[in-house]
Amino acid sequence: MNKIDHKQKKGMVDISGKDVTKRVAIACAKITMSNAAFKTLLKEGSPKGNVFETAKVAGVMAAKLTPQLIPMCHPLELNKATVTYEIDKKKSAIIIKAEVSYVGRTGVEMEAMVAATTAALTIYDMMKWADKAMIISDVKLLHKSGGKSGTYNRAP
Repeated sequence: MNKIDHKQKKGMVDISGKDVTKRVAIACAKITMSNAAFKTLLKEGSPKGNVFETAKVAGVMAAKLTPQLIPMCHPLELNKATVTYEIDKKKSAIIIKAEVSYVGRTGVEMEAMVAATTAALTIYDMMKWADKAMIISDVKLLHKSGGKSGTYNRAP
């Protein structure tokens, strides 16, 4: 087991020397529910309101608030934050994709992952009356571009 070095420098990384480039990140999360709850969601929605639009707004808001949630994240003026859905009827699942972009000196991977996860949590919150056993899973970075490390695409 590796030892933790408690003497490491702590704080935000100094990005002042990095080049300004367009940064893009796409992340996803999946929420799986019972077949009955899934059918209810698609046909009737939730007594709390429009599930998909509410989760979309929650995801965008979360991307913007990431530095308040994740220590050491830089506050950014995001240029774009979107949330989209893929419906998987065979697995009674919704795949949430969040895309975030920014022109600056640091990446937006965390903002994209926080957006996707928050959208999934919002769907859970709005549908828990129908299924408390829903599972949020597969939170992952699908793509990132910009910056010194270049482009990353998750293998299928």
